[in-house]
Amino acid sequence: MASGSDRNPIIIGGLPSQVPDFDPEETQEWLDSLDAAVDERGRERARYLMLRLIERAREKRVAVPEMRSTDYVNTIATKDEPFFPGNEEIERKVLNATRWNAAVMVSRAQRPGIGVGGHIATFASSASLYDVGFNHFFRGKDEGDGGDQIFFQGHASPGIYARAFLLDRLSERQLDAFRQEKSKAPDGLSSYPHPRLMPDFWEFPTVSMGLGPLGAIFQARMNRYMEARGIAETSKSHVWAFLGDGEMDEPESLGQLSIAAREGLDNLTFVVNCNLQRLDGPVRGNGKIIQELESQFRGAGWNVIKLVWDRSWDPLLAQDRDGVLVNRMNTTPDGQYQTYATETGSYIREHFFGDDQRLRAMVEGMSDDQILHLGRGGHDHRKIFAAFSAAKAHKGQPTVILAKTIKGWTLGPNFEGRNATHQMKKLTVDDLKGFRDRLHLPITDKQLEDGPPPYYHPGRDSEEIQYMHDRRQGLGGYVPTRVVRAKPLRLPEDKTYASVRKGSGQQSIATTMAFVRLLKDLMRDKEIGKRFVLIAPDEYRTFGMDSFFPSAKIYNPLGQQYEAVDRDLLLAYKESPTGQMLHDGISEAGCTASLIAAGSAYATHGEPLIPVYVFYSMFGFQRTGDQFWQMADQLSRGFVLGATAGRTTLTGEGLQHADGHSQLLASTNPGCVAYDPAFGFEIAHIVKDGLRRMYGETADGKAGEDVFYYLTVYNEPIQHPAEPDDVDVEGILKGIHRFKAGTQGAISAQIMASGVAVPWAVEAQRILASEWNVKADVWSATSWNELRREAVDAERHNLLHPEEEQRVPYVTRKLSGAEGPFVAVSDWMRSVPDQISRWVPGTYQSLGADGFGFADTRGAARRYFHIDAQSIVVAVLTELAREGKVDRSVLKQAIDRYQLLDVAAADPGAAGGDA
Repeated sequence: MASGSDRNPIIIGGLPSQVPDFDPEETQEWLDSLDAAVDERGRERARYLMLRLIERAREKRVAVPEMRSTDYVNTIATKDEPFFPGNEEIERKVLNATRWNAAVMVSRAQRPGIGVGGHIATFASSASLYDVGFNHFFRGKDEGDGGDQIFFQGHASPGIYARAFLLDRLSERQLDAFRQEKSKAPDGLSSYPHPRLMPDFWEFPTVSMGLGPLGAIFQARMNRYMEARGIAETSKSHVWAFLGDGEMDEPESLGQLSIAAREGLDNLTFVVNCNLQRLDGPVRGNGKIIQELESQFRGAGWNVIKLVWDRSWDPLLAQDRDGVLVNRMNTTPDGQYQTYATETGSYIREHFFGDDQRLRAMVEGMSDDQILHLGRGGHDHRKIFAAFSAAKAHKGQPTVILAKTIKGWTLGPNFEGRNATHQMKKLTVDDLKGFRDRLHLPITDKQLEDGPPPYYHPGRDSEEIQYMHDRRQGLGGYVPTRVVRAKPLRLPEDKTYASVRKGSGQQSIATTMAFVRLLKDLMRDKEIGKRFVLIAPDEYRTFGMDSFFPSAKIYNPLGQQYEAVDRDLLLAYKESPTGQMLHDGISEAGCTASLIAAGSAYATHGEPLIPVYVFYSMFGFQRTGDQFWQMADQLSRGFVLGATAGRTTLTGEGLQHADGHSQLLASTNPGCVAYDPAFGFEIAHIVKDGLRRMYGETADGKAGEDVFYYLTVYNEPIQHPAEPDDVDVEGILKGIHRFKAGTQGAISAQIMASGVAVPWAVEAQRILASEWNVKADVWSATSWNELRREAVDAERHNLLHPEEEQRVPYVTRKLSGAEGPFVAVSDWMRSVPDQISRWVPGTYQSLGADGFGFADTRGAARRYFHIDAQSIVVAVLTELAREGKVDRSVLKQAIDRYQLLDVAAADPGAAGGDA
């Protein structure tokens, strides 16, 4: 980790505008010198001298203003390039074979009868960048640590498969099963980096563009966090993120750059493949994306390395005494550079060099073919090696390498630099012949004309393949590789859960606070306590978690270099280099990225962490739902807490804070186990089982299941009952248990409720018994989602196994002895409890908070949505009337008695209770 002296100061640079001139004569001498340079040698020479002075000032640690951008040339001068230790000729042969196989794999996947396609142009542009990394930089996991973490650009996956084929990590049969994951199982290859689909190969899912750079930043940060807390040795690990220049338009790509600079994450390198094209056109046709990104990264405090031109430009730049060539490079827009990539050498001579005699003179000794092959830096192994080496050596800042390439490079004139190249998936015979000739591969015309094009392998004993193996052995093994070394954890004893299971007595607390109390007890456990990672988006106090500040402390690699304003308080804000709590600011996206990195540490570093991410429930699955899919794909584990849940419970906050649907959104994620508990004892059993499933030993001997838990908890204080002696643990975990049986009344009914709605159901039960002679049982539906998931599994089994005994869904079996009708209620929209309607054995009606939320008292909001206790009563009576068990005349009586049509008539209910 970088020392304090290597880190950025708070003020990176600036002009002393308020400082008086103590030596005006000396100042005038410097100004006169500059004037003389301009007058005698010209503006370009004066500019060069100024840039050298700024460079020297930085070397001497003199604070000078940061330049937003530099000239459109390579950051690393030719004279400063390090020795290239590889055999470039062999590496070119390896890369040519990789290029061929990547393109052929996609082309064969597009054959008649298959037509699953793929993308070849992205890898074609970035192939050299990856190849240098594989041969010289990317560390594997064979040394027993996590190696390097590499976020491969999603659309480049064919090239990664093609290289793995040369190394005998994948077979020809597997290449032919690209994008045919089920029909060609077990040989199918996933379309993009998907760890869930290929759990021994890929580590990080990246093709949802923008999430790769976000994930890489927080992975690098998590590496530092784990080392600071003594959980894992990560000092050798470097995080590489390969990104597209069009991808950088995603807000997630640039939105968290500041945290990487602020924490000095010099273990992180972005490699932006600037092929100047999006999916269907130029990234900045009228501008210069490399210059734009340079200014953004520099402004955020990153070290920027531009890799624009290959070595063929070096002699021309050496002649550029007047700066005319650099000026032409600076002023030519990207759209024109793309045109140059598709035109002839004579066209480039005429349009790029032709209108200035000094430029024409530079290339008058060059043929049109030589001009045509003036290349881009991202295709030059030596230039790439220099950039990667500089990135690894730089201290105190993260680094971004902006590498200029051509999309579709080497694929031929029908592909290179064309706007449609991203969607082009199949090469014609003529394309293949030209491609083969470009790569100098020993493949005959007949092989290309008779059936699908063949893969090329130089032979297992060839010099090229042995070189590849040697390089990977020297770097610690093959990448990408996902390895799970973590062992099951020793889980806490039952007594750890005792305080929550005994209820809250006469005290009223919210379920959020019940969870926090349990978490505090779990963090005291000697085995797993240190493995908890607390995460919140600037809301620890809101969720009652400020009690952790004095003991767990907030992680900050610089510690706390100020006196906290609340330092005299018992629960003062406290930062520490070894802190356990992650406080990522007001950024749900950043917090979720921390969650994913922590939740996958069991695989990345072989050390399980238990992340607990607590957030306003409205800003979870709705705001960062794509990241929760990323979490499921990355096989991350942990607890996600949607606090202040419900559409009517967070009083006064209004529409954008009122969550009545996150449980429904959670149900769409197959990796998510979602619960809506009502009481502390339910939370205790759910958390205990979650720890067992995710961190204990599974039936097949693995260290945990690849799921994560989502619990919605509320901020409304209620009295929590003690756990019943005959508690139905199975029912709690499977999704429904009878909480309170009816004891009075002659007419039977059933009320099913979840979360904060269970107390309303209990009140409705009392009213029905005392005023309407109805005996209603109250069921706590801890998970509508899990009930539906189990029922769907049962139906799927029955569909495919008609000869076997037919399975009955759990919810049907559980309610089979209960006399209906059934009324379901929650603080969610009706679609949440409606998930199980078809499997409930009787007449079923649901009540819910459908529509936008609003600011008002809890009572008024519940009356408006008709989910309060009195509305539940009327709903039960309505269903009884439909079954002929009560007279319909009582319905109007009940509506009038309870004034259901008057929102203002409702009891306001409990107020406050932010935790």
